[in-house]
Amino acid sequence: MDENQLSNIVIGRAIEVHRQLAPGLLESAYQYCLSYELKKAGLNVQQEKPMPIMYKEIKLDHDYRIDLLVENKLVIEIKTIEAFTDVHTAQVLTYLKLGNYKPGLLLNFHVAVLKNGIKRIIN
Repeated sequence: MDENQLSNIVIGRAIEVHRQLAPGLLESAYQYCLSYELKKAGLNVQQEKPMPIMYKEIKLDHDYRIDLLVENKLVIEIKTIEAFTDVHTAQVLTYLKLGNYKPGLLLNFHVAVLKNGIKRIIN
């Protein structure tokens, strides 16, 4: 399955979660439910995947975690915020670079219509 097909499945399942739960919950609720939906669709999903940082010859384990990693290639960062800022995009780009992943999705569940809370990011 290519990255666009995978992204489309994730977005469809995220819309389903948003329709069922509506805005107003913590990120963890949406993360757990989206993980459930993606696993139900037969996808490999890792929640809270540790993202160590390498600086020169040292490894920094500072609890940076990818919200969801789907099929070992699509990074998903879940937010419940008023609006995306450059910092949110930078966070996903950093995860993509550190993990050598190409595509990422930034999903904001704190919107009336989820399509207004989706941002695709490519490394």
